[in-house]
Amino acid sequence: MAATQEFERLIQPCLNAGYNLARWLLADDAAAEDALQEASLRAFSYLGGLSGSDARPWFLKIVRNTCYSHLTRHGARSEHHGFDEEELGHMQFAQGQFSDDPAQALELRQKRHAIDMAIAALPAPMREVIVLRELEGLEYKDISHIAGIPMGTVMSRLSRAREQLRSALTRQGLLE
Repeated sequence: MAATQEFERLIQPCLNAGYNLARWLLADDAAAEDALQEASLRAFSYLGGLSGSDARPWFLKIVRNTCYSHLTRHGARSEHHGFDEEELGHMQFAQGQFSDDPAQALELRQKRHAIDMAIAALPAPMREVIVLRELEGLEYKDISHIAGIPMGTVMSRLSRAREQLRSALTRQGLLE
C-alpha cells in the first residue's frame, strides 16, 4: 500500500504533462492515453529507481521512451489531427480564456489552431523540445535528461524550432 501512495504522491501531479507530451509526439488521443497508461505502469514498477524528489523529468522520460517505442512498433503517423475543438473550448473556459464576442472567440481559436499546426509540422526532435520547454516549462537540464541529449543540443534545437515557428506564423500573418 505504501508503494501505491508514493506513486500517487509523486506521479499523479505529472500525468497531465505526460499526456500532453504523448499527445504531441503521437498525434493521436487514443494512442497518447495508451502510452500514458503504459508509462504509468512502467513508472510504478520502477519507482524504486527514482532518485531525488523531482519525479516530473523522470516520468516524462518514461513517457517519451514509451511513445518512441509505440511509434517504432506501429509506424510513425504522418498526419496530425490537431486538437479537439470542444476540448480546447473547455480548457479555455477553465482557464478563463474565452470571450462573449463570437468574432473574437473565432479569431482566438484560429490563432491557436495555426500555432498547433505549426508545432505539429516541426520535426519530432524539435517538437519534443519545444513542447517540453514552452508548454511544460521545463528547464534545459531536465529536457536534456528526458531526451537523452546534451544541453547544447537542447538549446540549438529550441533555437531552430522557435525560428521555424516564427517563420511559419509570419507566413500566416500572425506575426510581423
